[in-house]
Amino acid sequence: MLDRIALILSIIGGLNWGSVGLFQFDIVAWLFGGQDNIVSRIVYVIVGLSALWCISLLFRERNVLTDGEEQI
Repeated sequence: MLDRIALILSIIGGLNWGSVGLFQFDIVAWLFGGQDNIVSRIVYVIVGLSALWCISLLFRERNVLTDGEEQI
């Protein structure tokens, strides 16, 4: 469950960075009143921590069943 939450937050962060790069529009800053707002900074930190967590997904081994479903 934590993996999925971290992945969703990382995707949100990636979409925000994409909007900054393409349109020079920071969605998080727009929603929460600027980059210096404490809520915006908390969101940035949470998204950054979730991205760090997602790095661990790259190095985990997965056992795959013969029909292609992941083993729990």
